[in-house]
Amino acid sequence: MRTSYARKLSMDKWAKWQGFHGISGVLRRAPLTEVGDVAVPCDAPRTHARAGANILPALLGAAVIGMTVLAGWGPVMSEAANTPGSEQEAAAEKHPPPHHTDSGYANPGYPSKPPSVGFGVGMSFLFRRVAVSLSRSVEGAPERVENDGAFLRENALGSVPTVTWIGHATLLVQMGHVSFLTDPTWSESASPLPIGPRRFVEPGLAMEDLPKIDFAVVSHNHYDHLDIDTLVALAEGGTRFFVPLGNAQFLEDAGIETVTELDWWQSVRVGAVEVHCVPARHWSRRSLFDHNRSLWSGWVVVAEDRRFYFSGDTGMFHGFEEIGRRLGPFELAAVPIGAYDPPEIMAVSHLNPEEAVEALDQVQAKRGLAMHYGTFDLSDEPIDEPPKRFMGASEAAGRGREQDWVVKVGETRHW
Repeated sequence: MRTSYARKLSMDKWAKWQGFHGISGVLRRAPLTEVGDVAVPCDAPRTHARAGANILPALLGAAVIGMTVLAGWGPVMSEAANTPGSEQEAAAEKHPPPHHTDSGYANPGYPSKPPSVGFGVGMSFLFRRVAVSLSRSVEGAPERVENDGAFLRENALGSVPTVTWIGHATLLVQMGHVSFLTDPTWSESASPLPIGPRRFVEPGLAMEDLPKIDFAVVSHNHYDHLDIDTLVALAEGGTRFFVPLGNAQFLEDAGIETVTELDWWQSVRVGAVEVHCVPARHWSRRSLFDHNRSLWSGWVVVAEDRRFYFSGDTGMFHGFEEIGRRLGPFELAAVPIGAYDPPEIMAVSHLNPEEAVEALDQVQAKRGLAMHYGTFDLSDEPIDEPPKRFMGASEAAGRGREQDWVVKVGETRHW
C-alpha cells in the first residue's frame, strides 16, 4: 500500500527568501537556549514533540559552498559558545562525556584545530569551485536505474533485508520489519539559498514511490545531510526522526513533531530494532554563528538477525574499532568515499576511498557500501574517481566486489 506524503517537496527555495526573511534568520540565529544545548545522561535520549542555469546562480552557488567549507574548516574542531543546562542536568554536567565541552561539542583525542594550510590553499579552492560550476558537466556521474518502488512497498510487510541508494548519503534500508532512511535529501541543491551545489543525478526513487518510512536518522546539520524540505515532506507521512544532540531545533522550527535527540552511545527501540547513536569525527555548522553547537554522529541499527552501520560524514578516527567492538560485526556498513580533495582541507572530516576500506575492516563489516560521492559538486576530485579508488583499495585489501559494493543510483540489493 502506497503511503501518501501530502506535502510536495518544494524545489523553489526562492519563495522562502522573499524580503530576505530566510537570510536574516541565518544571520541572526541566537545561541542555543532550548533544545539540545546541554549535556544529558548517557542513558536518557531527549524526545521532543512540538506542533507546529545561468552564470550568476552558478557563481553565487559555488561561492556559497566554497565559503561555507572554508569558514567551517578554519576552526574545524574548535569550541563554540553554548548555554549551560538546567538544575536537573547539573549532575550530568559535573562529569560530562569527553566530546561535550563548555562551548558545545568536540572530537576527543584530536587537535582542536587542523594544521594551517595558508590563505592561498583556501582561496584557490574557492576559485576552483567557481570555475567548475561555470563549466559543470555530468560526465562520469554515477549511473541511475529506474526504480518505481513497487517491490520496496510490498517488501515493507515482509522485510527481506534490502538497501537502495537514493544518492549522496541517502539510503533506504529495510530490515527487521522496518523501513528507514539515512540523511534523507531529495532537494535539487545542497544549500541554504536557492542556489548552490546542484545534483548531478536525480534521486534514485521518487518520494511518492517510497514505502511507509518508519523512521529516519540524520548524522549532522550540514545542508547536504539535513535537508529540511525533505524532512517536512516525510513528517507528513508519519516518519519519526532521530538526530544527534542539538539538532532537534532545526526540525522543530519547521513544525516537525516527534524528533528524538540522542548522544553518542545512547539507543532507542523502534518495533523489533534498536537504533544506536555512535561517534564520528566531523563538525557542525548551519549558520555563521553556530559552529560545533550541535553534535554529529553515525548510526547503528540492530535487528534480531543482522546489524547495519551508517557512518555519516567522518574522518579517520579510533572510534571505528570501538564501534566494531561494541556493536559489530555488521552484515552491512555504509561509508563515505568522496569529498576528500584537497586533503589539506578535507582530511580531518572526510574519508578518502582507501581509508573507507580500512574503516570497513575496523568496524568488522562483512559487506561495505560506498556512498557520499557523485551527487553534489562539493570538492576537487574528479566525479568518477572515488568509486574506482574504492574498488581498487578493496581488491588490494582482499575484500573485493563480492564484499564491497559500488551500486547505481536507484539500485536495490539484498543483504
